[in-house]
Amino acid sequence: MERKMEENMRDVDAGSEAGGEDALVGNVNKLMVTPPGYIGVPRKGHLVFDACFESGNLGRVDYISEFEFDLFIRPDTCNPRFRVWFNFTVENVRETQRVIFNIVNFSKTKSLYRDGMSPVVKSTSRPKWQRLPTKNVYYYRCPDHRRNYVMSFAFCFDREEDVYQFAYCYPYTYTRLQHYLESLERRNLDYLQREQLGLSVQQRRLDLLTITSPAQQNPEKVKKLVVLTARVHPGESPASFICQGVIDFLVSQHPVAQTLRDHVIFKIVPMLNPDGVYLGNYRCSLMGFDLNRHWQEPSPWAHPTLHAVKQLIVQLSQDPVGLEFYIDVHAHSTMMNGFMYGNVFEEEERVQRQAVFPRLLCHNAPDFSFSNTSFNRDVVKAGTGRRFLGGLLDDTSYCYTLEVSFYSYMAAGSTSPVPYTEDTYMKLGRNVARTFLDYYRHNNFIDDNKLQIPNHINSMEVLSQGRQGNGNGNGRTSGSERGAERKNQSITGEY
Repeated sequence: MERKMEENMRDVDAGSEAGGEDALVGNVNKLMVTPPGYIGVPRKGHLVFDACFESGNLGRVDYISEFEFDLFIRPDTCNPRFRVWFNFTVENVRETQRVIFNIVNFSKTKSLYRDGMSPVVKSTSRPKWQRLPTKNVYYYRCPDHRRNYVMSFAFCFDREEDVYQFAYCYPYTYTRLQHYLESLERRNLDYLQREQLGLSVQQRRLDLLTITSPAQQNPEKVKKLVVLTARVHPGESPASFICQGVIDFLVSQHPVAQTLRDHVIFKIVPMLNPDGVYLGNYRCSLMGFDLNRHWQEPSPWAHPTLHAVKQLIVQLSQDPVGLEFYIDVHAHSTMMNGFMYGNVFEEEERVQRQAVFPRLLCHNAPDFSFSNTSFNRDVVKAGTGRRFLGGLLDDTSYCYTLEVSFYSYMAAGSTSPVPYTEDTYMKLGRNVARTFLDYYRHNNFIDDNKLQIPNHINSMEVLSQGRQGNGNGNGRTSGSERGAERKNQSITGEY
């Protein structure tokens, strides 16, 4: 099935007008776009578009002029409703070639592009993702496209030998996750266990991590239980960076992490929708289902990963330890900052208890907004993990959706947004992890007097291991550092 699907994803004549944008079913595959009627040898500057790679998405390219191209997002597989995520490469460019790319078929009208968001770009000689300058990005209603909203960005290619890649947000692929989890396994940590919880429709791994100190170290100690999931919506790649930040902190040697492992069992599912991520979908699974609307009755055939996670959580809820937290990590396409959604309860005391964790996280994370956090029982959200599990678990459990902006956050006292980077998404994950220490201190589950944390270290500290410079002590720049500087040079795309 996987091979057939991938063949179908490639078998598309992206330049064809036949069928219109609703008929797009596959990605462009090394498509050279030439002027209409052009016959002859391809030239430098005849752009070659490609999205036939993991998490790629571009369904069609229309030549408008030598300087302008209309680009069509391929809808989610088996579901034409969702067209948001894009991720494609451009090559065979001419140095100083100036272009305007128009993304013309977004399925959502509200967008952070109205507030200054811009696509991300990298190239083969500069592999670090960067955001395009906001001044080069325009979001507007276009009369040429049925008054749909169009996002246009101007770009100037500066290196002929480079392949350029553009995306909606920083990609985090299934393969990247597998490499990361394999690197964790190779460390042979006695407090980390990786297991295969199940398989997707296309037979990709559904991974489960368990992070906690071995039972034999404290056989009498009763521990709390926390479950965290991410990427049920495959295009919400910031969720994976947050999830990795949580994991990095919890497996570290930071004294706060060591204390948490002694008192808490963390169960983490880093990628709930691996097929959707692999295929470059925004919202849906391979078969076109929004998995976050099927928690009530997940099918082992149509929604196997969701079915497996639900079974796990139901089993954990019946454990004598009891499940205290469920957090599902997402990214938001119209709001700034990090924030949470919680459930509505009749008992005021339970309402107040539910607000404790978001308040503590707001104190720890400068990009988290408690004022944006809300508690609701919206009917359309009934099939989500937060709503369903909130009704399933007992009144000592808390279920949240953690959201983070695709674009930026407003720092305290600032009037201009600060765009997120891969690193600041991971930093939010680390802040989420260490907030559990503050929460359990607040509830007196962890006794401050018994903490083995040096006085000069507290939960407000963020991991800095592995993020310091590699100075060689002689005040000179080494050859490898010069190479790194070249790789990290900005891709301004200045027009």
